[in-house]
Amino acid sequence: MAVALAAAGTGCSSPDQVAEAKAPAGGVLLKGAGATLPSPLYKEWFAAYQSGHPDTAVAYDSVGSGEGIRRFLGKNVKPEELVDFGASDAAMRDEEIAQSPKGVLLLPMTAGAVVLAYNLPDFDGELRLSRKAYTGIFLGEIKNWSDRQIAQDNPGRKLPKLTMATVVRQDGSGTTYAFTKHLDAISDRWRSRYGAATLVDWPGNAMRAPGNEGVAARINQSVGSIGYVSYEFARKLKLKFATLENRSGHFVTLTGQSSEAALASAELPNNLRLFMPDPPAADAYPMVTFSWILLYTNYADAKKAKAIRELFRWCLSDGQNSASQLGYVKLPPNITARALTALETGVTSP
Repeated sequence: MAVALAAAGTGCSSPDQVAEAKAPAGGVLLKGAGATLPSPLYKEWFAAYQSGHPDTAVAYDSVGSGEGIRRFLGKNVKPEELVDFGASDAAMRDEEIAQSPKGVLLLPMTAGAVVLAYNLPDFDGELRLSRKAYTGIFLGEIKNWSDRQIAQDNPGRKLPKLTMATVVRQDGSGTTYAFTKHLDAISDRWRSRYGAATLVDWPGNAMRAPGNEGVAARINQSVGSIGYVSYEFARKLKLKFATLENRSGHFVTLTGQSSEAALASAELPNNLRLFMPDPPAADAYPMVTFSWILLYTNYADAKKAKAIRELFRWCLSDGQNSASQLGYVKLPPNITARALTALETGVTSP
């Protein structure tokens, strides 16, 4: 019963590690690659699933959403990099879907929050950042922690006179897409210069790191830094993260309630691709994103198609119960119902 998960969030390809996983005798091996944001959850899920289903082994390579889509499309990849499923926090664009001869089914599988983690050892308590402040930071316009806008957001608090350093992703990333999709929704200045993208030519002297784990580690090592990162990775290193202003003008701390509030009004379209870059609920945390599993609609191997359906049926049902314990957002019932129906009808074999 083999489990292979590349070092979560490194953003680096580890084909040798995935290749070590083997199909159990008489069973099946499912190989996947992609998003780092949900990788800790997928690691737990796949290990738990295999414990109860010893005839299925699952290998997941946490290489980032962009690389995951590339491998899923199977163009110009090494034989050991070919996968049975992908994963992305940016879903897939129509033009990418059109490139797959096997068809594509996008399944929302979980949701996660993006936080602005920072390293200010001498600053205690809550750090508030308005939309104007954190947009200005990542546009390279706010360069010092004692900036007037940050001081205005934190009245009565002593802010250090310290140069600010942003930490960003260097690889194609669904976390970057979720963050910039939010900035695109709230800032005309950001929209006119960058828009929403998986890879950004960041302004100023931004520090770049691979994967969510790499960004979190760089923040942890760099006094005066601030960066966007999946909550689970910030939590793992016990990083502090900011309370953010939401669409209603309220400063909201990330909690289970505020993240669930962000998805409360979610209604999936027919293609199951939904982004909520600026949720309307008054108590919603402003940066929550769905994360998708990418499946083929036509698998040549009927045994593999059956194993795919059974694995992700479990993830959408039993697996959801542990999502919040690991720092993720349990999908609303209407979302899981739509995803389960799509899974049962959309994955076929000859």
